[in-house]
Amino acid sequence: MTDYIGYEALTQAAMRGVVREALRKGYNSNGLPGDHHFYLTFRTKAPGVKIADYLVERFPEEMTIVIQHQYWDLEVEDSHFEIILKFSGVPQHLHIPYAA
Repeated sequence: MTDYIGYEALTQAAMRGVVREALRKGYNSNGLPGDHHFYLTFRTKAPGVKIADYLVERFPEEMTIVIQHQYWDLEVEDSHFEIILKFSGVPQHLHIPYAA
């Protein structure tokens, strides 16, 4: 059967919205409440992804990050989020579109 409505695209858009809203609602100036955390996997070479070159070399296809206790400057926008995480003790700024 042909998918004239585009259920797959609708599902993907809905899931991106869930991630965005969970980040918005779960975050406050003190971080995430309690033991809440997020595991987010994204394609490192997707359009709009901005991460250090050495991270792309280390993770050429996709990367999973954990947002729980040690993160800084989380900014949640309509199309992407930005965050600083440490990799081998070195802070790195990540710019990740939800579509990634």
